[in-house]
Amino acid sequence: MKIYLSRPVVVCGAGTNTTEFFETLTTGSQKGLRRVQCGKNENGGDQFFWAGQIADGVLKPTQDRYDSRFLQILDYVLTQLKEGDALKKAISLYGAKRIGVCLGQCDNGSERSFAGHRALWTNGSFPADYDLTAQGADYPATFAAKKSGVEGLALSFATACSSSATALIKARQLILSGVCDAVIAGGVDVASPTTLLGFNSLEAISAEKTNPFSKNRTGITLGEGAAFFVMSKDDVDGTEIVLSGAGESSDASHMTAPLADGTGAAQAMRSALRDAGVDATAIDYINLHGTGTKLNDSMEAKAVASVFANCFVPVSSTKSMTGHTLGAAGALELAACFCAIQKQRLPLHIWDGKVDDEFPRLNFVSDSQPQKKICRCMSNSFAFGGCNVSLIIEKE
Repeated sequence: MKIYLSRPVVVCGAGTNTTEFFETLTTGSQKGLRRVQCGKNENGGDQFFWAGQIADGVLKPTQDRYDSRFLQILDYVLTQLKEGDALKKAISLYGAKRIGVCLGQCDNGSERSFAGHRALWTNGSFPADYDLTAQGADYPATFAAKKSGVEGLALSFATACSSSATALIKARQLILSGVCDAVIAGGVDVASPTTLLGFNSLEAISAEKTNPFSKNRTGITLGEGAAFFVMSKDDVDGTEIVLSGAGESSDASHMTAPLADGTGAAQAMRSALRDAGVDATAIDYINLHGTGTKLNDSMEAKAVASVFANCFVPVSSTKSMTGHTLGAAGALELAACFCAIQKQRLPLHIWDGKVDDEFPRLNFVSDSQPQKKICRCMSNSFAFGGCNVSLIIEKE
């Protein structure tokens, strides 16, 4: 059985809709990256981080009792999805009870937690309206199901930076197994102060805009956003694009660092190719995980060179334009692959061009016009704990 993808709905620093998002990626604009004030530095001055942030005025308060920026981002894309034809047709074909939700996220209500604990430290008690319901792992998926008017299984996934890629795999499995006929699948995350300060404590955040795969790379630029698809057993949106391959591996070599030789990432990519029934020469573009950290970029370059030896497939990391959207990254970057197939243009790789001779050279995209037709794309998501996911989509 083929599992079809609807046109994605997207919001992030790079754009408030899918068209603007992809235009940003193919022109190389970093308009969505801005300096965000977050706490104080060690000298007592204001501390700033670069982050991919949704433009002011885009997000609106929700009617939810636990309203937060996280839910506002989710509400924004779900409103787009609900107004679109794909979900309406799926509900008409299958009924609301046969449509589920698979949602990936990392943040779990840190905005409310941060504010609640600040009140505790200042006043000696939590605010009267503070409770942990909104920080339950299930809450975003439950919110999404209610907002979308579907009544099937509503599942949340938290596998760090591969969360939404994992959610997409599970959505495919639910349809293939007959548990659901369609699934709203994707991810959402927010660049909260807790997240920014947490990654800074790991010394993983770059003081400048991220510079993926450069010898001068110094770390991550974080971001926020969401991306969702309607996945179904029928082509409800007429896209003729299917999720044809998925591969996962878990190297579990370290809590935060990947296997340095790239074998864990390579295993996921090879599994995805086998699942899709193709070899490496069939892939026309790879959206790299490409965080800009020393360890990730080194191991990913080795992994791609190992799996795609002599193919010299076009590759790029889009995190230099969106920021690293953590739990939303897998779905957001698959949306970039989807658009590449539909629009026959490629997301650019934005960096300083300084090659790191310590790892294999890759074929970074410098011109959005492809050299050949784009029919099949791979998207990589690699997470803390060695949770590696590769997805392949193709035009049938």
